[in-house]
Amino acid sequence: MLDLVLSLLVLAAFALIAGGVILFRRGHRKQAGLMVVAALVALLNVAIWTIPDSEGRAPVDGVATPEGMTGEG
Repeated sequence: MLDLVLSLLVLAAFALIAGGVILFRRGHRKQAGLMVVAALVALLNVAIWTIPDSEGRAPVDGVATPEGMTGEG
């Protein structure tokens, strides 16, 4: 489930960046900048959850899954 949430967060970040570019071209500089900042915050959150530390452990690996929800077919 967490994989789905992280994937949707990345897609939302890309959509925010695309929307920011469109708004920037239309002259709405402040709103475009805020959208890009929101996208960067979302991408940094994904990076924090997925990039491993010096011991090779990522925080996403430590999240327990409920019983019966292994994700295997």
